[in-house]
Formats: sequence, C-alpha cells, structure tokens
Amino acid sequence: MGDDRPIGVFDSGVGGLTVARAILELLPHEPLLYVGDTARSPYGPKPLDDIRRYALEVVDYLLHRDVKLLVVACNSVEVSAIGDIAAAAGVPVVGVIDPGVRAAVRVSRNGRIGMIGTEATVRSSAYDRALVAAGSDAILLSAACPVFVEHVERGDTTSEPLRSAARRYLEPLRKGGVDTVILGCTHYPLLSGLLQMELGPEVVLVSSAEETAKDVYAALVSTGAGRDGRSAPAHEFLCTGDPERFGDVAQVFLGPEIAEVRAAQAEPVGGGAWS
Repeated sequence: MGDDRPIGVFDSGVGGLTVARAILELLPHEPLLYVGDTARSPYGPKPLDDIRRYALEVVDYLLHRDVKLLVVACNSVEVSAIGDIAAAAGVPVVGVIDPGVRAAVRVSRNGRIGMIGTEATVRSSAYDRALVAAGSDAILLSAACPVFVEHVERGDTTSEPLRSAARRYLEPLRKGGVDTVILGCTHYPLLSGLLQMELGPEVVLVSSAEETAKDVYAALVSTGAGRDGRSAPAHEFLCTGDPERFGDVAQVFLGPEIAEVRAAQAEPVGGGAWS
C-alpha cells in the first residue's frame, strides 16, 4: 500500500525550503512536514552546543509526528549535530554537505573550489573533511557570510548593504581563482543572482538542494518507504516564530506552483516552550 508518513525537513529558518522544493519536484507524491526554527534563527553565529540543543528539540518534535525520514536542511545543524541526530532518529537521516561536495567536484574544471556559509559551518571545516572523504585533491577556499541569512529571512536579495557585504565576503574567493562555489547554506540559492553578478559568469554556483533530493529518493527506494501516490499529498510548513511572516517568505521559496502554504506554529513535544 505504500508508506503515507511524511518526510521531515528542518532548518533554522526558511532556507531549507530550497531543499523542500527540490524534493517536491523529484518526489511529487510524497508529503512533507517542514519545520523552520525562525524564533531562534539565525543559527550560524551561535555556539555549537546551542545549535545542537535546538536541533535535537526540533528532531524530537518531528519524530513524535512520525516522519519516515529526516532531512537536515541546514549546514549549521549538520556540522554540529548530525551524529547525535542519526543516533536518536531511528529513521534514515539525509544531510546537505556531502551532496554539495559531490556536485562541486563533478563540475570544477581547475580544482579550486570556493565554499560560502555561516560562521558555524566555516569554523567546523566540515566541507574540507567531506572533500577529503570524496577522494578529491581539489583546493577548498571558504568564506563566512554572516549577514546573508538575516537579509534572506526578511526577503531582501537586492539592497546595496547586502551587495556591499557580498563584494567584501567574496573577494578572497575571486582572488583565489575559484571556478566553482558551493552555496554552503540553504538560504543562499535565493541570492544566486547577486552571487553570480559578483563572482562573474564563468564561476559555477553549486546548490546542494537537487543532489540532496536525489539522496532522499535513494533512501526511500532502498528502504521501501515510498508512497503509492494514488491521492494528493498533504504538506505542512511550520515555524517556531511568526507564521504570517514565514508564510510570505515560504511562498517565494516554494514558487507559485504550490498553491497554498499552510504556515502554522509548531508546538514542542509535551506542551513546553521552545526558548
């Protein structure tokens, strides 16, 4: 009969919706349950122990909602808590770092790859380790872009302060001669126009969203957890902060093809307060 349980996707805010969108395109019959921890976003500047605690609280909620697979659609969460999440989950867990590295290695022509991400992601060196694990001898140049998430969360992708910050952040990558740049935060695809303009048309931008969706597909097939698709799936897009604001930005991420975004507040397990 198929497995009607939803796929759980979570992020610190709205950025993981880029991954959700890719999953919807590849697996249109699968229901998604998305949680954005918008009340505590951005995660990037916070201590890793705090990020780990936040992530495990959201995971606890999703597991109590009986998801069949977890997608960690947040680089900051993956670098700080992926091991703890996998140990606690009891269902397959898919991250975004390895898929992004695979794609970058595949398309780079000169073996000089850039990565932009939050402060937590850059500090962790997780992309450096993933590159080594992929068996690549490419050189990785990383740059933290701390203000990008807050601009995207409020729907700003074009302002002059944002463009000025982008020029400053990207200068070391330009000077380093990278021909490929990994968008090491799921918020960053909405800045692809700005990033392409600042880096130049010859630089390939790599988002992990599509590659992550392929990993989700493979995990469902290998575990026999796919849905039969005889009826339309019911999606939920939830947040811990202001649902109206979240819904407005979510509609931009998901696109006009998604007729309705039901933005409601997620409630922590046991009726307590996420703080």
